[in-house]
Amino acid sequence: MEMPIAAAGDSVNTAVTTMPFWISSKVSSISKSEEMQDSSSSTVFPVCFGYPLSIFFIVVNEFCERFSYYGMRAVLVLYFKYFLHWYDNLSTAIYHTFVALCYLTPILGALIADSWLGKFKTIVSLSIVYTIGQAVISVSSISDLTDHNRDGSPDNVSVHIALSMIGLILIALGTGGIKPCVSAFGGDQFEDDQEKQRSRFFSIFYLSINAGSLISTIVTPVLRAQSCGIHSKQQCYPLAFGVPAALMAISLAVFVIGSGMYKKVQPQGNVMIEVFKCVAFAIKNRFRHRSKEFPKREHWLDWASEKYDKRLIVQTKMVLKVLFLYIPLPMFWALFDQQGSRWTLQATTMDGNFGSIQIQPDQMQTVNPILIVIMVPIVDAVIYPLIKKCKINFTPLRKITVGMFLASLAFVAAALVQVQIDKTLPVFPAAGQSQIKVINLGTDNVIVQFEPQLQNVTVASMESTGYMTFETSQLQSVNITSGNKTKYEMIEFPGQNRHTLGIKTTATEIIAKWVSLLNSEDTAYLSHSLMPTKRLDNGLFHQLFDNVTSKPEEGNNLIRFINNLPDDINITMEDTSFGTVMSLSASNYASFSGGRKDKIQATRNSTTCSVTSEVFGFGSAYTIIINECTDDNLGILYSEDIAPNTVHMAWQIPQYFILTCAEVLFSVTGLEFSYSQAPSNMKAVLQAGWLLTVAVGNIIVLIVAGASKLSEQWAEYVLFAALLLAVCIIFAVMAYFYTYTDPNKVEAQLDEEEKEQVKKEQDIYEKQAETVSRM
Repeated sequence: MEMPIAAAGDSVNTAVTTMPFWISSKVSSISKSEEMQDSSSSTVFPVCFGYPLSIFFIVVNEFCERFSYYGMRAVLVLYFKYFLHWYDNLSTAIYHTFVALCYLTPILGALIADSWLGKFKTIVSLSIVYTIGQAVISVSSISDLTDHNRDGSPDNVSVHIALSMIGLILIALGTGGIKPCVSAFGGDQFEDDQEKQRSRFFSIFYLSINAGSLISTIVTPVLRAQSCGIHSKQQCYPLAFGVPAALMAISLAVFVIGSGMYKKVQPQGNVMIEVFKCVAFAIKNRFRHRSKEFPKREHWLDWASEKYDKRLIVQTKMVLKVLFLYIPLPMFWALFDQQGSRWTLQATTMDGNFGSIQIQPDQMQTVNPILIVIMVPIVDAVIYPLIKKCKINFTPLRKITVGMFLASLAFVAAALVQVQIDKTLPVFPAAGQSQIKVINLGTDNVIVQFEPQLQNVTVASMESTGYMTFETSQLQSVNITSGNKTKYEMIEFPGQNRHTLGIKTTATEIIAKWVSLLNSEDTAYLSHSLMPTKRLDNGLFHQLFDNVTSKPEEGNNLIRFINNLPDDINITMEDTSFGTVMSLSASNYASFSGGRKDKIQATRNSTTCSVTSEVFGFGSAYTIIINECTDDNLGILYSEDIAPNTVHMAWQIPQYFILTCAEVLFSVTGLEFSYSQAPSNMKAVLQAGWLLTVAVGNIIVLIVAGASKLSEQWAEYVLFAALLLAVCIIFAVMAYFYTYTDPNKVEAQLDEEEKEQVKKEQDIYEKQAETVSRM
């Protein structure tokens, strides 16, 4: 069997040496193609249930890699905000910069795979980079790395920021670089007659992506919520990042283990480079012949015909026709990818109590993959057939248009939820303002008058007011009356602070105590410090500095105690000690996780008494007043300083549902449309173009969020919704004038033309050869 093949090869090579270049190149390319097929078919690859055994390693590899990526990404924006202490806008900006980079690097990965290393070596090399990046960001989240004073916070945040940025850059290079290679490498494992198996492989492959995304988005927020640390217990970001890093290492190991079973196609050059060269030459050639003396051509790409063949030019025209339609698409991704940034931050101000289950803010992202798994088969099997029965021509471009409209509607829903959240948020004093809350710790009613004639309030026994806002410059004094006793005090506040006035009436006097909550700038170095006590008239004036100027985040609650007993007491709540609190004094605030009740224990003169607290909500602050401690009975009273989150996270489900419907119509249809309109050898070019729209969409978030300068989050949601709606209208107009093409028919026509051309040229050559032989 070997000899005839060799002889045939020799005859072909002999013919090539005597034929003109335009015929020999075609014959040699056919020869090389046949040689590749022969060499690949000579190797026997292991098969399991009719499938190449190698694809099982590829599917497991993809599951682990997607778990690693989406698990890390799920907690990333909260890591920026709560560990690195960045503002919401900066956290959002860096998050979307990272996502944009992840979708820009696939072009680099495709070029490396097709032109240099091949798919296998590219996947292995960039997976190593990927794993290192995951390990680096995991290390960057260890607060004990620079926590030399062991207070639970990094002493050198710059080190953690630098490590985080290095890790994210390496991850972006890794995940983006292997993105275009893994699925294509899996497709390479099948023979030409295994079309059915290949189709099922891609379905399983897509399922592994969603499974990895879904499981990781559930697991990593739970890991983040755990407490860990060497010197102090903090939220466990090292574990939340470490598990994805371990999964990426497993992904790499599994892929390498299957090395001997893979069919590895050698790099054949990247068609994207040829497309770019063709376009560049056409533009350059058109510019050279811009004079009117040169006749116009049907299409500007036809100016490349002097250097490139008709097939490449026609295929490039089809690609550019679709890429032109891609221009408005990034706006969709600008909204879609805010699930991991703005929508997650929105969830931090909501109530995540689902009965026996407490949902973390970053776990709400799981709604999307869950709904995807449910919606895709329903839409394909029910919705589309119903639309078809109604005789509505629901073309791919119309589906994409409707998807964009639904995404805009999802952000309107998010804005409505945000408006309801804003109604529950506390209003803190602005510059030049002070807020005062009064707590009556005595048994008699008191009347408090803020002078000069600003406001009067009557506070019953063991009751409190809400925070009242005053202009600091107008607030001069306070006059307190209880029965026939009166107390007058001058007031001088720095402004932009919250103060609590505790009042207790005794048989001989009115005692007033002030507790001040200063803003973060004033308390940069005064947090948790105690100012000296001094007497004013017959009362006490006392200030305690705390750094509480915003609503507690991540669903935590702030708790402090006021000792309304005549003796000093030692207070403990669960495992947190508040130390010794003097009579008629207040403790500092301490943070507790939401949605639970805790045991409060007080020790007074060697007598210990305790009580179980009520179930606190999420994101609240309370002052607990201790009124009694006798015979194991601890009498307490609650005063609400900051209301808990009352808008439930379930209200985010409608916006997630609408956005998921938009994704099914937009993303799934967009990929299908791109595949159907692309020439057979340029589907990767359109895939790269599609991924590029995701990158540009994330860049749009940075531009719009940075340029809008909107102070209200709901207004930003409305802005994005309006922008997408405008882009949706533009796209609808573009789609109306788009003409669908069938690349298979076009390429079949080109094949016929090329065959005829080759036949004509061969006839001419034979006639010339015959004439030469006669001479």
